[in-house]
Parts: sequence; C-alpha cells; structure tokens
Amino acid sequence: MSVRRLFPPLVAALVLLAGCAGGADPSGADSAPGSSAPGSSAAGAASPGPSSAASATGAVASTLAFTARTVNGAQFDGATLAGRPTVLWFWAPWCPTCAGQAKGVKATAEQLVGKVNVVGVGGLDDESAMKRFIGEWKLDGMTHLSDEAGVVWKKFGVTSQSTFVLLDSRGAVVHKGVLKGDDLPGRAGALT
Repeated sequence: MSVRRLFPPLVAALVLLAGCAGGADPSGADSAPGSSAPGSSAAGAASPGPSSAASATGAVASTLAFTARTVNGAQFDGATLAGRPTVLWFWAPWCPTCAGQAKGVKATAEQLVGKVNVVGVGGLDDESAMKRFIGEWKLDGMTHLSDEAGVVWKKFGVTSQSTFVLLDSRGAVVHKGVLKGDDLPGRAGALT
C-alpha cells in the first residue's frame, strides 16, 4: 500500500521529506523528563494500566480517546493507557532508524514493565510488513498497533518515523519527537 493512500498528500510529502530519522516536533512540544510510556500486553511486558487517570466523572484525557487494532487483530482502546505513563513509538517497517531503535525500545518495555506502558504504532506500510518487522526484531512481547490508515499517527500529529510521544499518567503529552541513543530508558523511567 502506498504512502499516498495512507495519508493525505501533504502528510505524505512531510514524511518523505523528514526521512527516517525525522525531526523534532515543530511545535516544540518537548518537555522535561516525566513523560510516560504505554505498557504492553504480551509476555514479559506489562499490559496497559488501569483507567485511574480518569476524572471523577469517568472522563479520560482526549489524547487517550482513540481505538485501534493491534497487528494481531485484537481491538485496542487508548483509554486502557490511563493512569500509567506511556511511550508511543511511531515506526515503519522499512525504516533503518526504527530498526536501530528496536532493541532499546524492547529493553525499555521489559525494564519498566508494570510502571510504564510501551506501545508501538506501526504505519506507512501494510500489516504483513509490520509483522515481519516485529518478528525480525523480536518485539512480540509488547503491544503494536497496526495503523495502516494513519489514524493514530494523525491524532498525535506525527509526520515522520521514528517519533516518540511520551504521555504522563494523566495522558498529557510531555515529549513528542526524536529520542537519540539511550535517551528512551531515562526519559521513560523519569515518568514514574
């Protein structure tokens, strides 16, 4: 499936121009450590946290008001991430930067299991390519959304891969953009 079919032409152009390494969020939405990472649901990783971040009225932060499907075909509700810091990792199967980050993302998810949600959001390709990427990099111990249509990418304003969106336990975005090297474990851990 082509990028043009996944995203409006403007977003597709931005993705192609930004390249695999992407740039920092143009809005500058990067704040100090304390952002959160979504948990995973497979063996060795924590499942998304309880909805304790909901208000007394039961409302969930608008950032968590989305549904998607995992690469394994299960339904996923963003509200399940409430109450625990979350890392959303936006990746594409053909992205060499994403492949280079896979080991660190996996280690972060395993190290912070039960404390921080870590969720991959695959896009810019078809689901079979996403499954191959997950298998090749042994990422099957965490939740990965299949976002072929780019719905979750658009919700968070992501225009390039690899992008990390860190949310605090209330669902507020505390970082959006690139994280280099070993920055992810420290940034995600600081959210707890």
